[in-house]
Amino acid sequence: MSSTMLALILLCVTFVGLLLLRFPIALVLAASTIVAAAVVNLPLAAIGQQLVQGLNSFTLLAIPFFILAGHIMSEGGLAVRLVNLAQLVVGMIRGGLAMVNCVACLLFGNISGSAAADVSSVGSVMIPMMKKKNYDADFTVALTSSAAIQGVVMPPSHNMILYAVAAGGVSISALFMAGVVPAFIMLIALMITAFFIAGKRGYEKGEPVPLREVPRIIRDGFLSLMTGVIILGGIFTGWFTATESGAIACVYAFILTFFVYRDLSLRHFIVILKKTFRTVAMVFFLISTSQAFGWVLSYLKIPQMVTEMFLAVSDNPYIIMLMINVLLLLLGAPMDMAPLILIMTPILYPVVTSIGIDPVHFGIIMILNLGIGLVTPPVGTVLFVGCAIGKVTVEAASKALIPFFFALCAVLMFITFVPEVVMWLPNMMTGR
Repeated sequence: MSSTMLALILLCVTFVGLLLLRFPIALVLAASTIVAAAVVNLPLAAIGQQLVQGLNSFTLLAIPFFILAGHIMSEGGLAVRLVNLAQLVVGMIRGGLAMVNCVACLLFGNISGSAAADVSSVGSVMIPMMKKKNYDADFTVALTSSAAIQGVVMPPSHNMILYAVAAGGVSISALFMAGVVPAFIMLIALMITAFFIAGKRGYEKGEPVPLREVPRIIRDGFLSLMTGVIILGGIFTGWFTATESGAIACVYAFILTFFVYRDLSLRHFIVILKKTFRTVAMVFFLISTSQAFGWVLSYLKIPQMVTEMFLAVSDNPYIIMLMINVLLLLLGAPMDMAPLILIMTPILYPVVTSIGIDPVHFGIIMILNLGIGLVTPPVGTVLFVGCAIGKVTVEAASKALIPFFFALCAVLMFITFVPEVVMWLPNMMTGR
C-alpha cells in the first residue's frame, strides 16, 4: 500500500472517529491534518504556515463586522419591530401569524445573516404569540425553524463569505446579490405551504392593526430595515465593498439600538462584544484549520479523485448536480453548516467548474442545501433552538416540519436547474 493511500485512509478514520467522539470540529480537522501529513512526511512547519495563511485575507474582516452588527440588532428590540411590520403587511391572510412569522424571519435574516440568530430572536417573539392564539406548538416550531433558513441565503450571510474564501476568489458582492431572489422564492414557498396547513387546521386570520399604531410601526420597521438597505444598496451601487458595508452596518446598528431605540444601556455593549469575540474566535479557528485540511486534501489529490468519480458516473451536468445535492443533504444532517462549507468547497469546486457551473450559482446551491441541514435531525441546530423555545420534542417538531422540508427541497431543485433565477441580479450588477 502506498503512503498516499495510507494517509488517505488514516485521515478518514481519524476524522470520522474524532467526530463520533464529539470532538470540536476544528480540533478534528487539525488532528486529521497532522496524522495525514505525518504519514507522507510533510513538515509540521508547512502545516503551521497553512494555518496562518488561512486567516491572511482582507475579505475575512467582513465576518466580525457582520457578526457584531447582527448581535447588536438581535440584543435590541429589533425582532419585535420587524414582527409588527410584517403583521401590518400580511397579518390579515388566513393563518396570519404564520405569514407574519415567515416575513419577519426574512426581514431579520436580511440583518443578522444567521439562521440561529433568526430563530432565537424572531422565535422568542412569534412562538409564544402563536401558541397563545391556539396555533399548534409543533407547527409553530417547525414553521419558525424552516423560515429561519432564509437567513443563510438572504444577504448579508457570513456563510457566503466562508464559501468565497474556501472557493478562492469568488466575489462576495456577487454572492450577496445572487442570494436575494432565492430568498424571496423561499418566502413564497413557505408561505404557500403554511397557508394550506393553516386552512387544513382551521387557523384564523390575524387581528387588524389599530390605525393609530400604523405610522409608528412603519417608522420603526423602516429604520430597522435600513441596515440591510445600507449593505445591499452600497454594494449594488459600488459605493463600498462587502467589508466596508459590514463596518458601516455596525456603526448604524450601534446608533440605532443605543441612541434611537434606546433598548439597551451602553453598559450592555460590553456583553455584546464578548459574545462577538467568542463567535469570531470559533469561526476563525475553524477557517484556519480548514485551510490546512484542504491543503492536505489537495496534496493527496482528493479533489481530482472526486471529480473523476463523478464524471465516471455521468457527464450530464443535471445528473452530477443532482448527485451533489443528494450528497450535501446527507452530509448536512449529521454535520454543521460552516465546517461543511469549508471542507466540501475545495472538493466539489473542481467538479462543478468542470461541467460549466458558475461558482456563484454553486455557492447559493451549497448554502441553501446545507441550510436545510440545520433543521434536519440528528444535528439540526436551528430545529433544536426552536424546540427549546417552543417546549416541544424534536420528534414532534420533525414530523410537523416534513411539508416545509419538501418545500425547501423544491426551491433547492428549482434554483439548481434554473440558474437564471440565481444569476439575474449578479449579471445585472456586472452588466453581463
